[in-house]
Amino acid sequence: MTTRRSILLAGAALTATAAMPAFARKGEFEVTKTPEEWKAILTPAQYRVLREEGTERPFSSPLDKNYADGIYHCAGCDNPLYSSETKYDSTTGWPSFWEPLEGKIGTSTDYKLFYPRTEVHCARCGGHLGHVFKDGPKPTGERHCLNGVSLTFKPTDKTTG
Repeated sequence: MTTRRSILLAGAALTATAAMPAFARKGEFEVTKTPEEWKAILTPAQYRVLREEGTERPFSSPLDKNYADGIYHCAGCDNPLYSSETKYDSTTGWPSFWEPLEGKIGTSTDYKLFYPRTEVHCARCGGHLGHVFKDGPKPTGERHCLNGVSLTFKPTDKTTG
């Protein structure tokens, strides 16, 4: 028989599990650092997003309107994540892509808003990048909606071909 108490206990367990950061799983990522080591190499805003799964304000990142040719890397570990060829203007205020580079990201289910969302993280260091939604353009229909502060952009060197 389902009781009020069992529902409350199940809800508390679900909330505790959902609140656990994806990067807290030890041994899963090639690049691991202590919180102190991350704080030494990241800005406070980068640390809040990448390591504490925060979200930057919409329209605050210069990368949102960057359409130069190049590759977007993880700001935490320099892992190449997305090509400018898959970037588009989603009008959401965050840099958006319809496809990552193969094998460079990981996903998990995020229940922080009490409904499931697909969280995107760097496959190399586990840093939180943003979320993926099923309302993007063809050919994938996906919108990888990312925090610009979690990314660095490296333009393509046109002189090398």
